[in-house]
Amino acid sequence: MAPLSSYYEFSGWLNMLTAFIIGTGFGFALEQAGFSSSRKLAGMFYGYDTTVIKVFFTAAIVALIGSQFLNYFGLLNLNQVYVNEFYVTASVIGGIIMGAGFIMGGFCPGTGLCAMSIGKVDAMVFIAGGFLGAFLFTETYPLIESVANAQYRGPVKINELMGLSPGLFTLILVAAAITMFWTAELAEKKFARPEITNDL
Repeated sequence: MAPLSSYYEFSGWLNMLTAFIIGTGFGFALEQAGFSSSRKLAGMFYGYDTTVIKVFFTAAIVALIGSQFLNYFGLLNLNQVYVNEFYVTASVIGGIIMGAGFIMGGFCPGTGLCAMSIGKVDAMVFIAGGFLGAFLFTETYPLIESVANAQYRGPVKINELMGLSPGLFTLILVAAAITMFWTAELAEKKFARPEITNDL
């Protein structure tokens, strides 16, 4: 709530309640979209079901455009929106590990928690593996600290890195999303698996 608190004062309990409502709504939306199914999620990598890409890309576009409008009308202070710090080496290695875990386990952390909450055993095993991985990372951090902190770039925004204004970057991203949606539709037709997709 920090970006909004520049304009309005929110008490601690209201911040927590708002976070709980948003989190619950997000989890419900994931489950309703079918993201509790590991087969649907794995379908993204095989091309027969690109729902994950469509939903998350749409969410990113809506959030990007919405935040800029809120900022324009003085309802959101984008200068207080947290930007993740960028570590190049860690991002590359972490992305490979995350992708491998996603395709082997059929979940990402968020969808894994969603599936676990409705009692799916494979998701429970997946989340347990995530906790084990976090534990191992913590215990071995002194050994991999130099790699984890290599090529630090700070809290970089993509549009700033590319030398583009927020508006132009948004326009380019929307165009990329439209192209991606079109490509995803072609992929689903080419790699269709009726015996799988009809059962999701």
